[in-house]
Amino acid sequence: MSDTKMIEYGDFDRVEMRVGRIERAEPFPEARKPAIKLWIDFGPEIGVRKSSAQITVHYTPESLVGRSVVAVTNFPPRQIGKFMSEVLVLGLPDENGAIVLMAPDHDVPLGGRVF
Repeated sequence: MSDTKMIEYGDFDRVEMRVGRIERAEPFPEARKPAIKLWIDFGPEIGVRKSSAQITVHYTPESLVGRSVVAVTNFPPRQIGKFMSEVLVLGLPDENGAIVLMAPDHDVPLGGRVF
């Protein structure tokens, strides 16, 4: 076993990871590191939430609209420059460290929770 610290299921259960669809995406040139502003629809229960994501290596704002993503929806909002990021979009680093977004490989209802 690695040096990974074990957690209880209750710890995992408190993190709300949900699927949403990107409705709008814009460049974020004011950010310290290259980023894109996202407006993500998580369905009627949660609604549209904003995020700033450092995903400019693999994605353009135009390529993101309509794409499903997975995000943590219950972190406190975080001010990034003049933009309030309300969710954390999840991704994985490629072999060079650039982020590749996590997404379901089939259509699922907006707001669906990761288990």
